[in-house]
Amino acid sequence: MNTLAYADGPGPWILLFPLIWAAVVVGVVTVLRRTGIWRGRRGPWQGTRVNHAESSPIAVLGRRFAAGEIDEEEYWRRLSVLDEQFGRITKDGAA
Repeated sequence: MNTLAYADGPGPWILLFPLIWAAVVVGVVTVLRRTGIWRGRRGPWQGTRVNHAESSPIAVLGRRFAAGEIDEEEYWRRLSVLDEQFGRITKDGAA
């Protein structure tokens, strides 16, 4: 019985330890990537960031038009009002 416990080496079960550690590392990296910490974002428990570019009134109007909630006439009418209030900024920074 002692010959099985103290064989000439650790045996094939020694391969399980690197596999277990690899699974732990893959699991931790997966959790960090899904929560956003890996990419430099804050986790879900610290509040969410608001992307102001996506929630601007002009962007919301464009999404509503693309979804078919408003027709083209209403889109242009509302866009002209928003242009007067917020103005459009071109790529070179001029309004």
